[in-house]
Amino acid sequence: MKPHPPSVQRALRALGRDVRIARKKRRMPVADFAARMGVSPGTLARLERGESGVSLGVLAMALLALGELRRLDELLDVSKDDTGLMLDIDSLPQRIGRLFQAPEMLAAGGA
Repeated sequence: MKPHPPSVQRALRALGRDVRIARKKRRMPVADFAARMGVSPGTLARLERGESGVSLGVLAMALLALGELRRLDELLDVSKDDTGLMLDIDSLPQRIGRLFQAPEMLAAGGA
């Protein structure tokens, strides 16, 4: 696999640093935190260094052990994806014809 761009490497290192800081703020030793996550201390160290080969499952378990699993749900919230929302708007039809009339409208001779 080819190396990740520098921006991705920086983001992964920042994420690892944030996990380490969150663990330390909770006064959890490496061995205890790794045990809560179900991983070895070495795997935790790789996560905290921001190594790209660490699985998403390991990150999810770290968030669970920190009491922050909801953050994973918020990672790419599609309701806040400005680019995706703009693409949705751009794909809307320019005109909307009359394709369907509700049965109750037909029975009442609706407009």
